[in-house]
Amino acid sequence: MASFSAIQNEGFTVISNSLLRYYPSLKISETEVMLLLQLESFKQEKKFFPSDNNLSERMNLSPIEISQLIQNLIDKDLIELGQKRDREGRITNFYDLNHLYQKLDTLIDEREESYQDQATFKSSTSTQQSANPIQELVRQFEIEFGRLLSPIEKQEIAAWINIDHYDPEIVKLALREAILAQVYNFKYVDRILLNWQRHGLTTIDQIKNFLQRN
Repeated sequence: MASFSAIQNEGFTVISNSLLRYYPSLKISETEVMLLLQLESFKQEKKFFPSDNNLSERMNLSPIEISQLIQNLIDKDLIELGQKRDREGRITNFYDLNHLYQKLDTLIDEREESYQDQATFKSSTSTQQSANPIQELVRQFEIEFGRLLSPIEKQEIAAWINIDHYDPEIVKLALREAILAQVYNFKYVDRILLNWQRHGLTTIDQIKNFLQRN
């Protein structure tokens, strides 16, 4: 049985997690991913142009199948065959994986932009909802009454704000008075609002002083 030190002597291959996470978006198979990993492994061993036989020895594929897979990756613009001159001036071939990593970079950027757009949309929606006094009052009534409001009840809240021009905070105060009296209906809240209006009470402070005196 091989010792851990023997395994360490084989070395380790550093790979990008982005390849493992996003390869389905690149429309490549697990077999093609494994071939890319093998190419990266050879590259880190300073072997920039492994033969089909070299790759075949590391995978359960024939050299012909390896050749076909490499062509598939070239057709998908994920790798390309490059040439360079060595120190002695001789032309050598190598597999260039830059296109693969450029596509992964693009995918990551697109996902980050999508997440930011979603976060902005949620934040904007939340701000709009919190800025809408009618929706806020509907939620408050539903919480206090322990049920969903009917369309007619929602229209009544809208009428208090848009037609009667009650301050939303005054409507909340009327709701609180109804709850303290244990009367859970809109007619009672409406009577409270009309009573305050008859007494010429138009601010929260005026109403609180009125309630303290009565």
